[in-house]
Amino acid sequence: MADIIHITEFSDPRLDVYARLTEAQLLNREFPAEGLFIAESPKVIDRALDAGYKPVSILVETSCIKGESEQIIARCGDIPVFTAPMEVLKNLTGYLLTRGLLCAMRRPMLPPFEEVIKNAHRIAILEEVMNPTNVGAIFRSAAAMGMDAVLLTPGCSNPLYRRSARVSMGTVFQIPWTILPSWDESTRATLNKMGFKTAAMALSDNSVSIDDENLKSEDKLAIILGTEGDGLKNATIEDCDYTVKIPMYHNVDSLNVAAASAVAFWELRKGL
Repeated sequence: MADIIHITEFSDPRLDVYARLTEAQLLNREFPAEGLFIAESPKVIDRALDAGYKPVSILVETSCIKGESEQIIARCGDIPVFTAPMEVLKNLTGYLLTRGLLCAMRRPMLPPFEEVIKNAHRIAILEEVMNPTNVGAIFRSAAAMGMDAVLLTPGCSNPLYRRSARVSMGTVFQIPWTILPSWDESTRATLNKMGFKTAAMALSDNSVSIDDENLKSEDKLAIILGTEGDGLKNATIEDCDYTVKIPMYHNVDSLNVAAASAVAFWELRKGL
């Protein structure tokens, strides 16, 4: 049974994990087994629980403790449930977007990428995509459009950052993913050995259209998307089996990486 704890001051140190710790502090790179993340809204928290993520504590606005929140609290067992009225929580950044409910959860240890993609046929690889909103949106598209997994280079924003998980609508807990230890020729060679052809989403004189039949017929395909603004690194493009473009109209030369991912995942999906 949950331990309901009433909070009366925003400065209460028991709110630190929600109100004052940065994403970097929650990540806790020095002691990764102690890392946390914050999930917000009943839908996102529900999907995290379905995926086996372990709750540590809950923060809920007093007026929201019944209804959807009540069901989530019941699922979390014997953990602290901090509750406070809105006047106490009004300084909590982004709180009005949470539908009254936050949950601190344990970060899992990430598996090696070879394990994540061993049975996959369509994967997405994000190269230094640093905007957490874009990362969340890409995960949502990847889940909706049939990608089997997502791999991220070390320079990417973490998918469990609060904004990423929220924008993804909890799909970061549904689609397999991990962070690559490095992103170099050796990693790309491993992908090739595992049977994957690599497709760099980029504009160049050598680009093929996204509806290219040879591209779409590949049994195993890794769709690689680059950082906002600069796109993929030249070395990445040169090392890929395909360079792929999305045909566009009205002299538009590119799309936001999240929008481009949705188009690419739909067009290059397999087995739907």
